[in-house]
Amino acid sequence: MLLATETRACVTPNRLRSLYVIRMAEITLDLRTRPKGEAYRELAEHVDVVLDGINDPIAGMATISALVHHAFGYLWTGFYRVAEPGRLLRVGPYQGMLGCLEIAFGSGVCGTAAAERRTVIVADVNLFPGHITCDARARSEIVVPVTDSRGALLGVLDIDAESPGAFGPRDAEGLEQIVKWFARTINAS
Repeated sequence: MLLATETRACVTPNRLRSLYVIRMAEITLDLRTRPKGEAYRELAEHVDVVLDGINDPIAGMATISALVHHAFGYLWTGFYRVAEPGRLLRVGPYQGMLGCLEIAFGSGVCGTAAAERRTVIVADVNLFPGHITCDARARSEIVVPVTDSRGALLGVLDIDAESPGAFGPRDAEGLEQIVKWFARTINAS
């Protein structure tokens, strides 16, 4: 992927790294057949390479949504951003069908995860009190809080699957590692 005017001898390490990042940004991994621990480790490394040098939370959310969504083939993968601290989440970048536009803190799985600032795994959304149905095909859900470098809540990562019981502790651990990109990169304003 060298430019016509470049030769291998004149390519600096930084130029080589930028070419590698450009190539990595063109790849979405399919990790559905991999053991989950291994898949999440590989995906976290991929996220870090693709987002290297980026410090924009929206770009991070859009990229992470796409990479997670395609890696595992989920029904819906995206972020709800804090619109009004302690009160309201608003849909952010996502992959899938239309999402709910706004969710109050404490409402549904996303609002609960935001209010309690903890990962929430729901094996059967039909059994979750107050579940908000954005897509009737969703059967299970995981929601992970997202914080910046100072610990302020930026939003939540929300993932829906068509099968019941699709998420467990390995998913929570893997997704929590992936969203740590925000805590390492995004400074509170």
